[in-house]
Amino acid sequence: MTRDAIVDAAAELMYVNGVAGTSVDKVLAASGAGKSQMYHYFKNKDQLVEAVITRFLENILGNQPTIFELHDWADFDQWAREILAIQTTPKGPIACPLGNLTGELGDDPKMAPLLDKAYREWESHLQRGLESLRAQGKLVEGADPARLAQAALTCVQGGLLMAHLRHDVTPIADALKIALDHLKSHARR
Repeated sequence: MTRDAIVDAAAELMYVNGVAGTSVDKVLAASGAGKSQMYHYFKNKDQLVEAVITRFLENILGNQPTIFELHDWADFDQWAREILAIQTTPKGPIACPLGNLTGELGDDPKMAPLLDKAYREWESHLQRGLESLRAQGKLVEGADPARLAQAALTCVQGGLLMAHLRHDVTPIADALKIALDHLKSHARR
């Protein structure tokens, strides 16, 4: 419970204030944990940031449950609808928490590989779905599921960034359409 409370508090603070704007003392105050508890679970702030990256990815994937069951082109459509649904809530459009951290920490030699690992895990679910389509003969010969998954996630990230910046869902809606159109351009007809 305490570890989760610390990570949840840190995640919320880092989403709003960034890593640099989130001190350990602020995390402790928000979580109600003490320093001894914090340092029982995390040796330093870097380990806490690593746990936050993991939590952000868990939350992102949790909001896209279809990503774990991509076996047909219709499943990819449903995956896109799930992303769009999050962006059309009263709080939306919201920035991608991994995107926020990448903007801040993408040049940090300790954190960049952790962020890349999270993105690669996200991509891996799309890739597995595309590999499932290939195994069923629904993807053209020579299509590269890894590259297609990377391209789709790149569209999503750009769309999320611009939608959040402009307070307009149109960029993510368009980016999702572009991603799906690109993926489906490799469908075996």
